[in-house]
Amino acid sequence: MAEITDPENTIIIELKDGPVVIELLTDVAPKHAERMKELARAGKYDNVAFHRVIEGFMAQTGDVQHANMEQDYNPGRAGTGGSDLPDLPAEFSKLPHDRGTLGAARSMNPNSANSQFFINFKDNHFLNGQYTVYGRVISGMEHVDKIARGEPPANPDRMISVKVAADA
Repeated sequence: MAEITDPENTIIIELKDGPVVIELLTDVAPKHAERMKELARAGKYDNVAFHRVIEGFMAQTGDVQHANMEQDYNPGRAGTGGSDLPDLPAEFSKLPHDRGTLGAARSMNPNSANSQFFINFKDNHFLNGQYTVYGRVISGMEHVDKIARGEPPANPDRMISVKVAADA
């Protein structure tokens, strides 16, 4: 695992193949980073499925409303919900959507991001300036690369646990 220099702003996602360590970019997108920590600390991301995983593009997860194992996983609804918290205003920046960056998923409305996010499998610069970048994978990208593909995947992989490193 990567050396963690700022545990309060580092997320550890446990996947079936191993941990993924994400550095939150609090200076670039403070509201999105804070939301991820809040949902992680509340256990909302635990057991949530990767409901949209496109080869050569990205893996999307974070629908805490429809993609959790404790509730009935509904592949038809997964990806349509958020959390019970209000949507976030866009925090666009000059940071590119490079391989391993975390982007905030949203509807057509740029200010509709809530709990869902995606991890880029490759550089996806056509997304630049349209989706908030608020984190980057600093170790474990090889585990992200093994997430089951599909829209939705037949047997979706899940975030087993999501923790703020300071709490782990």
